[in-house]
Amino acid sequence: MFHYSKAEQHDWLTIYLKYLLFVFNFFFWVGGVAVMAVGIWTLAEKSNYLNILASSTFAVSAYILIFAGSLVVITGFLGFSAVVREQRSCLSTYFSLLLLIFLIELVAGVLAYIYYQRLGEELKQHLTQTLTANYALPGKAHITHSIDRLQQDFQCCGSNSSTDWQQSAYILSSESGARVVPDSCCKTVTFECGRRDHPSNIYKAEGGCITKLEQFLADHLLIMGAVGIGVSCLQICGMILTCFLHRRLKMESY
Repeated sequence: MFHYSKAEQHDWLTIYLKYLLFVFNFFFWVGGVAVMAVGIWTLAEKSNYLNILASSTFAVSAYILIFAGSLVVITGFLGFSAVVREQRSCLSTYFSLLLLIFLIELVAGVLAYIYYQRLGEELKQHLTQTLTANYALPGKAHITHSIDRLQQDFQCCGSNSSTDWQQSAYILSSESGARVVPDSCCKTVTFECGRRDHPSNIYKAEGGCITKLEQFLADHLLIMGAVGIGVSCLQICGMILTCFLHRRLKMESY
């Protein structure tokens, strides 16, 4: 039978906690890269539609994720240093940063959830107005480009249906060139193809662009939320391990 002294047991426990925290920190660092990647991907995927969203909440949530992911990557290096050096001051700083990142991700999650709850209503209220009142008007080129990309990317025409364009300031003006819908509604975009609104010529998506855009944004919000929750769970484990290791090092210093 092998008998270990109390000091040796403490040493083994410290080593065990160090390895656990090291492994955690690796997955935490990978999670930070994932959070940052999801934030960047979200902004890149939806950058063409930012101009037609009434609220900036969705974009803010993505920017917060990018900031939190960057902070995680930096904190990860500090975590590796704290474990290797066994410095309580580094562990305290590491714990504080974990808590800060957790709170940042919590704010992003709350914002994403609030936006998810009001997403459909916001699109219904704002998208139709944007299409009819701002399309192809002077000084609204960025909105016009966003709407054109929206209709082509999602293969839809109008906020609810192609008839929404009948009330458009652009379609009612002489500048439309007798178009009944913008050319971006066409399945094959050619000059003045929007003069015909027959189903063989333009997109007739059920529910219009609102349904397509709402689903697109909702899917991204769910992905953002899932990644954020996953990394947050890792952070809770990391804070607990950090506290244990800090306490163990403190006991050994006496």
